[in-house]
Amino acid sequence: MRTRRTVMAVAATVSLVAAGTSAAGAAPASTAGQQKDTEYTVLLESPGNRDFAIDAVHAAGGEVVRNNDAIGLLTVKAPATGFVEKVSASNEIVGAARSKPIGHAPAAKAGKAGKAERDDVEKENRAEKANKAPAAAQSTAGMDPLDGDLWGLNLVRSNIARAKQAGDKRVYVGILDTGVDGSHPDIAPNFNNELSRNFTVDIPNDADGGEFDGPCEFRGCVDPANWDDGGHGTHVAGTIGAAANGFGISGVAPNVSLVNIRGGQDAGSFFLQPVVDALTYGADIGLDVINMSFYVDPWYMNCLNDPTASAEEQLEQRTIIASVQRALNYAHRKGVTLIGAAGNNHEDLGKPRQDVQSPNYPPGHARPRPVDNATCLNLPTEGDHVISVSSLGPSTAKADYSNYGLEQTAISAPGGYFRDYFGTPWYRTNENMILSTYPRNVAIAEGNVDEAGNVTQKGLDAGVKKAAQGDKVGYYQFLQGTSMAAPHAAGVAALVVSQYGKKDKKNPGLTLDPDKVEKVLYKTAIQRACPNPRTVSYVNVGRSAEFDATCEGDAKFNGFYGHGIVDAYGAVTRGGQFL
Repeated sequence: MRTRRTVMAVAATVSLVAAGTSAAGAAPASTAGQQKDTEYTVLLESPGNRDFAIDAVHAAGGEVVRNNDAIGLLTVKAPATGFVEKVSASNEIVGAARSKPIGHAPAAKAGKAGKAERDDVEKENRAEKANKAPAAAQSTAGMDPLDGDLWGLNLVRSNIARAKQAGDKRVYVGILDTGVDGSHPDIAPNFNNELSRNFTVDIPNDADGGEFDGPCEFRGCVDPANWDDGGHGTHVAGTIGAAANGFGISGVAPNVSLVNIRGGQDAGSFFLQPVVDALTYGADIGLDVINMSFYVDPWYMNCLNDPTASAEEQLEQRTIIASVQRALNYAHRKGVTLIGAAGNNHEDLGKPRQDVQSPNYPPGHARPRPVDNATCLNLPTEGDHVISVSSLGPSTAKADYSNYGLEQTAISAPGGYFRDYFGTPWYRTNENMILSTYPRNVAIAEGNVDEAGNVTQKGLDAGVKKAAQGDKVGYYQFLQGTSMAAPHAAGVAALVVSQYGKKDKKNPGLTLDPDKVEKVLYKTAIQRACPNPRTVSYVNVGRSAEFDATCEGDAKFNGFYGHGIVDAYGAVTRGGQFL
């Protein structure tokens, strides 16, 4: 797999605008009277030049409200216009990116457009009633009651790996996502509330006045660290480490500790500042693995030279590239294994198509953009040190939506494929997707569970399941996506650290060099050759010819499977020979 380190190096050092720094401490006359109503993320050229950089921020009319000293990132309030270009003119600043409007007045509900856009692939079974699948096999002895629906658990061989290694509580896995429902009966036994943090602030309305996250559920618009209003993060967490407690489902690594390091909005968007803060915090507290099933908004592809971009948009994309890479490097140096979802845009990431989905915030502003593979990146999955995971269906076929390609696909894992098994009774069934934990509050909001806690007809059609044991009640939903594939790999990575890690002198857990974890994952993966013929058409399952995908490479490494299908049993039984 080739990572584009040259792009990162250029982004980190590029002089964005050649000009001098304004006088320290005083705002220029042109901005002194403007209201500081917008939040920005400002990346310093060097963390050591913080004082000079703050002077440059003040000179451009900004006010520093907080900072991330780990990588040299400032959060700044400044006027809505002119600030990015002015502050980026300083030699002390790499660049700046608009974060979000502050205190935008509520507007009439217009629907969570950002969230709906993300759900198109993951909730494909909600578009029309799914077929009814044949009865599932009985649950394996010693596993949880609903594990019979977890074909992904069996495909990565977690069901037999746990006889040797089910995970160690001293191994900490960070869920960098929309939040984690720490009260869910399958999450609670493994959830570390003390270490969990939420780095986001809810955005009720977008910059155009449409509903985005929706009304704030908690005072101050900051959700608790054990809360998830999106459902995505809780689903990811369950796949990684739902407890094997005789209830509901179990995860790939059912005994590890789960830590919520929330960087995603309720609407499903992930903006720069929360993502970077979550990464550096996770590194500082000694997390062993961080799962990243998202891309950093508002750009699906961040480009160093975007011919369609305004000056501010170009600075923003360059700042995102440099900031995210700096945070990934920091986490890797601190011993974190970084797992990323390859993405659901059904394209070869080494040969990307035109980007038609950016910028996606505020919703409705996307435009067609040419993409230069040498200087455009989907982040974090194309960042250095990130293990990029493609998605498979239960037949082990590459899922129609999954990104792929020799350049970025490192490994493959079960992510669900609703349209798998064409021509059989399993075609277009919920059970082809990934079942995992579902927050009750989200299930009610989506109409899949009623206020009394009963699964509605809509929920039954979507395959929503309910488990009850006395006062203990849990809900589960089927989703698909590379977002569901990545946590299977993250769970196996956690098992690797559990099996071979050593006591960490700086933190209260185990540790293992992330490069060694990566090597074990690759060397023990189940090799899978390209299909024959190599070009797969998805037209017969209702997709356009744009979805056609060609697998390049051989059985040892190819663009569909990378090094192979991640294998928990192989990792914990044979991984030691590769260390």
